[in-house]
Amino acid sequence: MRIVVLGAGVVGVATAWFLNRDGHEVVVLDRQPGPGLETSFANGGQISANHTTPWAGPATPWTALKWLGRADSPLRIRPGLDPALWAWLARFLANCTAARMRRNTERALRLALLSRDTLRQVRAETGIHYDELTLGILHVFRDCAEFDRAVPQAELMDRAGCRRRVLDPDACVALEPALAAARPDLVGGIVSPDDESGDAHAFTAQMAALAAAAGVEFRYGTEVRALAARGDRVTGVETGGGTVSGDLYVLALGSYSPLLVRPLGLRLPITPAKGYSVTLPVADPARTPRVSLIDDEHKLVYSRLGDRLRVAGMAELAGYDTRLDPARARVVRDQALGLFPGCADPEAAESWCGLRPKTPDSVPILGRCRVGNLLLNTGHGTLGWTMACGSARVMADLVAGRTPAISLDGLGLDRF
Repeated sequence: MRIVVLGAGVVGVATAWFLNRDGHEVVVLDRQPGPGLETSFANGGQISANHTTPWAGPATPWTALKWLGRADSPLRIRPGLDPALWAWLARFLANCTAARMRRNTERALRLALLSRDTLRQVRAETGIHYDELTLGILHVFRDCAEFDRAVPQAELMDRAGCRRRVLDPDACVALEPALAAARPDLVGGIVSPDDESGDAHAFTAQMAALAAAAGVEFRYGTEVRALAARGDRVTGVETGGGTVSGDLYVLALGSYSPLLVRPLGLRLPITPAKGYSVTLPVADPARTPRVSLIDDEHKLVYSRLGDRLRVAGMAELAGYDTRLDPARARVVRDQALGLFPGCADPEAAESWCGLRPKTPDSVPILGRCRVGNLLLNTGHGTLGWTMACGSARVMADLVAGRTPAISLDGLGLDRF
């Protein structure tokens, strides 16, 4: 079967890899000159299967109100006159209940755990390296109320089979000595020893090279303009270089997925959430963390990537604005250097921003839709790196007619 994959980010490349392994002829289209050059390029680097708690929860509206007007606010919303964003916000608020938060956590966790296991299998099979570390993820807290709310959730997930341990401040520093300077401010932490970190772009580039060597055709610099359709089937992809046809099509265009399929009558409730990252060359290894971290107070994540420290966070709901705000990037940098003083030269920081495809329930959209030969593999939000390999494995199973390793209940477009 000839399959056209739309998008060469980490999700699209992983999908192409698994489809090729099943013997399909695979063509990947992407507007960038190489793989993983948009949202996959400089993300937070975490394989955070045990941290799939959705954005929407009972405390979220009040937390967002508290952040209003703050220059360093982790969340900025500028809906303007965009009706699609207003509709998305209404659906998001509808998911801010305890019951829906539990349901959405279970759905995302189901896929994330499959994906983490699948990534390990890919690593063992291919032998690739991408500055991966298997030291777990430590979530640190500086606010007692936030810590008290997080502990029951961690204990619930631990009983469900996701290993999570609650630590006191001294145990946090013992696990990650670079936190010593922050010890007076810490109230506790939660460690997920089975989670990982690594460079998503390096992984994507190496997997694309391996896939190309195995026969996958990558057409970079190819702008996807529209999907041609007849009845309930796609007949081709209209690009700047002509029409590309296949038997089956996989949509993995992240935040741009809804724009492409809207003319087909498909409404994907995905909005772009602009995130920022700063990459710092390590100056003092003793002051730089090796364990991947989540700083709850500032909603930032930290991942050590060889001799670099990646710090990522922030969210802006402002449509498809891809401009980097230097002030927002400086906030990320300064908060990192405040937590780890002396770890790096602030003048050497490299700033980046990218659009993350968020659904209102923080669960991706996977599987078939009413367009018979179109598969959806999009809406992964901040967890695209975490969920990429599992989502790709699901796509390959659906194409082959195999029963996927996990239930797809609640992961499809039909839930909206």
